[in-house]
Amino acid sequence: MNALIRALLPVLVCALSTTVSAQQYPNKPVRMLVGIAPGGGLDSGARLVAAKLSEVLGQQVVVENRAGAGGTIAAAAVAAAPPDGYTLQYAATSLLIAPSLYKKLSFDPVKSFTAVGGVGWEPLVVVVNPGLPVRTTAELIALLKANPGKYNYGSPGVGSVHHLAMEMFRTQAGVNIVHVPYKGAALYLPDLISGVLPIAIASVAASHPQAKAGKLRPIALTRPVKVAIVPDWPTLAESLPGFDASPSFFVVAPAGTPGDVVARLSDALRTAVSADDLKRSFQAQGATAEFVAPEALAAIIQNDVRKWSKVAAESGAKLE
Repeated sequence: MNALIRALLPVLVCALSTTVSAQQYPNKPVRMLVGIAPGGGLDSGARLVAAKLSEVLGQQVVVENRAGAGGTIAAAAVAAAPPDGYTLQYAATSLLIAPSLYKKLSFDPVKSFTAVGGVGWEPLVVVVNPGLPVRTTAELIALLKANPGKYNYGSPGVGSVHHLAMEMFRTQAGVNIVHVPYKGAALYLPDLISGVLPIAIASVAASHPQAKAGKLRPIALTRPVKVAIVPDWPTLAESLPGFDASPSFFVVAPAGTPGDVVARLSDALRTAVSADDLKRSFQAQGATAEFVAPEALAAIIQNDVRKWSKVAAESGAKLE
């Protein structure tokens, strides 16, 4: 019996230590990495969520920007961090697209992370220069089919969710449209407004003011659910059933993070995302705050990695 107790003692001590650690979590500041430079939409969302999490957890959640390579630098750092709940990533759909674009990654979006919870989503919108003689998705498809290869569309770059969403549109609509990659919306929206570019895909936040001013015309959202800031804008799914291609935002931790710690984080994230002021802030940016539980998020991550891999392969998109 004494031998059995001696054999089980390390296991019992480890289990007790894990429970106590989880009960005390967090007892120091938590880092939340975001894969873009300060000031962008993803960064502002991360800071809103971090501020709310700080209130709920009673410890400061500090946003740390690790910009570059489509967010993969931040993801690699989180994947390699100790799985103790003190290093998180505020991630977006670009994380799930990355394996389809980069030949060598030090992480796997499915295996290298533990899902903490979904935060929300932001539809993109297909927009055209007001001089283009189309007002609906059906009219745009008809125009493109009647003029294969004649019209260009702009996006923030090869492999961006914007680019791949339009490639999904091209495939499902059966049209021939030419991609013109830019280095950000700040460059291609002026070309759209001036008429240099006839068609583009952009965020709702960037497009809404220009649409209100009559400088561009919204055609349809890339997500089948409408958003509060533009309730009258139609969706592509109304013409192309099942069409769904828009950025989502979520929080992940390194793989192996203890279940109790993940549960604590997930509960705190649920509270943060449910706050009315955070919801209003997301709405003002054309996004929707919507919590997704860890198990559901893990399934979404697996499905979306497969979905975007297929779209990227069909488009031929590759990055070094």
